[in-house]
Amino acid sequence: MTRIIAYVDGFNLYHAIDDLNRPTIKWLDLKALITSLARPKETVAEVNYFSAYATWRPHAYQRHIEYVKALEYTGVKCIMGHFKSKKRTCRSCGDQWTEHEEKETDVHIAARIVVDACEDRYDRAVLITADSDLVPALDIVRARYPKKQLFVVAPPKRFSHARGLKPAMELTPGRLAKCPLPLTATDHTTERVLFRRPLTYV
Repeated sequence: MTRIIAYVDGFNLYHAIDDLNRPTIKWLDLKALITSLARPKETVAEVNYFSAYATWRPHAYQRHIEYVKALEYTGVKCIMGHFKSKKRTCRSCGDQWTEHEEKETDVHIAARIVVDACEDRYDRAVLITADSDLVPALDIVRARYPKKQLFVVAPPKRFSHARGLKPAMELTPGRLAKCPLPLTATDHTTERVLFRRPLTYV
């Protein structure tokens, strides 16, 4: 049986979905999505989701927390980085503002793909992203472990952005719409609600 491990660039995928203007698709079951990409005689051994919380945006932050809880409920491993804030100043007028830059996500993905290949944890890696910064990691795996299969999947409408990664396919809105997460789930012992789909994802 061929083992698949998936690596999902969370923000890269999210922004592509956001551009579709179909909020329900944001509540995406990544494990179901990767399973839909599996071939006969392949098993999905692990799905990894890489992202970071935008803590300065309270509503988005809370939605993201609910999403991560739902992913973890389905067995997805969530590896969270962080944002670094930077003060910027306009040279013309002197106005100041704060910019936020996501840190560590691409490094985490690159490291995990290479380490998992070294430890022989997958036969085929499925990578969902359009971030060309990951090309060096894929090149290392191809050079050192030529028997490992690397299957790059571009987010919706991002195939041209991902050309440097040599994507095998692009996700379609139709495929994503077929992989919704449960609306909610409850702990049967405590009756506590574990997560709930945000109202804006309707």
